[in-house]
Amino acid sequence: MARYRHYDPQQTKMIAVSYARQLLPGTFEHALSYLIDNEIDLDRFAERFKNDETGAPAYDPAVLLKVVLFAYSRGITSSRTMARACAENVQFIALACDQQPHFTTLAHFVATLGKEVEAVFRDVLMVCNAQGLIGKTMFAIDGCKLPSNASKEWSGTRADFERKAAKMERAVAHLVKAHAEQDASEALDPSQDKQREHEERTLATLRKNAGKLRSALATTSERMGAQGKPIKRNLTDAESATLKSGHGVVQGYIGVAAVDGAHQVIVEAQAHGTPQEHDLLKPVIDGVRKHFKAIGEDGAVDAAAYLADAGYHSERGLKDLAADGIDGYIADGTMRKRDPRYAKANVHKRPSKAKTFLPKDFTFDREHGTCVCPANKSLKLNSANAIISGRNAIVFKGTAATCAACPLRSQCLRKPDLTAVRQVAFFEGRRSKQTDQPALPRHARENRQRQRTRNLRPSHGID
Repeated sequence: MARYRHYDPQQTKMIAVSYARQLLPGTFEHALSYLIDNEIDLDRFAERFKNDETGAPAYDPAVLLKVVLFAYSRGITSSRTMARACAENVQFIALACDQQPHFTTLAHFVATLGKEVEAVFRDVLMVCNAQGLIGKTMFAIDGCKLPSNASKEWSGTRADFERKAAKMERAVAHLVKAHAEQDASEALDPSQDKQREHEERTLATLRKNAGKLRSALATTSERMGAQGKPIKRNLTDAESATLKSGHGVVQGYIGVAAVDGAHQVIVEAQAHGTPQEHDLLKPVIDGVRKHFKAIGEDGAVDAAAYLADAGYHSERGLKDLAADGIDGYIADGTMRKRDPRYAKANVHKRPSKAKTFLPKDFTFDREHGTCVCPANKSLKLNSANAIISGRNAIVFKGTAATCAACPLRSQCLRKPDLTAVRQVAFFEGRRSKQTDQPALPRHARENRQRQRTRNLRPSHGID
């Protein structure tokens, strides 16, 4: 019979833990703890507290800064997750010295950081500069789009809000009229009580939203863009903007950072509620110069080169760089088309995440008018001159014999149980306004003629 080591979950063992020894030298958390305790001036945080004689002791800003900054370095931005980590994670426990601030304390600390956090950023920049980690010869500028805690449905210009409010008020008037007509008619059927309750809730919501829009129209002014044209304003977060991102349209901010080329130290970071990055180049460069002037390095970065991608390219921005004598290298929108090194860039594209095969997965020979599916089966020409959404297209279609028993059926059809065969279209450009039809390949014309001949034959089988 097997024998095992004895264990008892009820046993107790006292373990001596040194917080300092949990922060190993050479790690980020060790450097963070040392900098906050020894290099960064935290006296400026004392102004927010008035508990010298009365009130409960406050959490030391050093503890809160360590927890928040270490959490950010691990990709944690939720105050609740930070608070839980201070009770469960050894590194967080060591940084906080086993203090467990409530998530509301952490959230309030972050939300009220203003000029204080900018001063902390400059202190860190000064330490990095003293350690020789900043080359000050080349800075790369780039950014990302960050969503805010606001719905894009509440974004628009004054004209948009006027239309929305009028539409809601018309809906309210319609519901009120419908209720009055019902009240004046026969007694309501008890089965309609739930519908009446639903309409009442809808009416209350419409009135509330219409009132919110009218209040905003009365108290806020039009938001103007850099070109002097009205741009959308969000009623929940007035400083945010409607952004186009890889995840669709979001309400949020563009976060921009400038990074030194020597050791990738971030020397400037900003957040802007603007739809595009075109006008952010100059503010970021001015921010870099401002920070270095604040740490006693005025003029040290005047000769530095600044790099940015095509998102920051604009005529106005380039003129600003030239006027200030800034050495800028900004890619334009057609740079990749001109550079022969990007001629085969499509080879390195990420594979498609589509659940079904796309037209690019089919082998289309335009000259011969043929198409082969991913299962290596030839598709039948369905239409050689189709018009789809105003565009010329050649359409191919599978047959019941090839598609019914195809092993790739589930990958080819979005609804294999309902759709019999696969159809695929290859577009040939926009349809011309002229009556002349675009010339078809010879083989396609022959297939089309054969198709017409078959359609003219009698259905009873007599030639």
